[in-house]
Amino acid sequence: MVGFSIVTVGDEASRQTARLFEARDFTKYLYLHGLSVETAEALAELAHKQVREFLGIAGEDSPRVADLFHQKYRGSRYSFGYPACPNLEDQAKIFHLLKPEENIGVRLTEASIWSPSRAPTASSSTIPRPSILLRKNSCLRLSHFA
Repeated sequence: MVGFSIVTVGDEASRQTARLFEARDFTKYLYLHGLSVETAEALAELAHKQVREFLGIAGEDSPRVADLFHQKYRGSRYSFGYPACPNLEDQAKIFHLLKPEENIGVRLTEASIWSPSRAPTASSSTIPRPSILLRKNSCLRLSHFA
């Protein structure tokens, strides 16, 4: 089973970081940029956890928080643009499925980049050994789902 998600911290973080950068207030720019990127990633992890709970596999998570940073749980989250899923163009299929522009105000540019930029997408696999799927298929073949 595969789940798809997209989360965002919204446009305001992008506007404020651009304003700080233009004002050459680089310290505040870096703090806000880092905070907004990490918040978006934390939201993506929360969505991934909720998918695993919905599918009834979150109970296999390690009880130790430190283990969770080493993926001691069932299911993996893959994002486009990284080695496991290098084709950013595949994001258009998630866009078609989830309709994020209508639901959360996230747009897909002609370059297959999300706007606002702090909007990670993911496909979440629930199979016990997803690396087998990735090796055989380069990434999830979204044409089967779209």
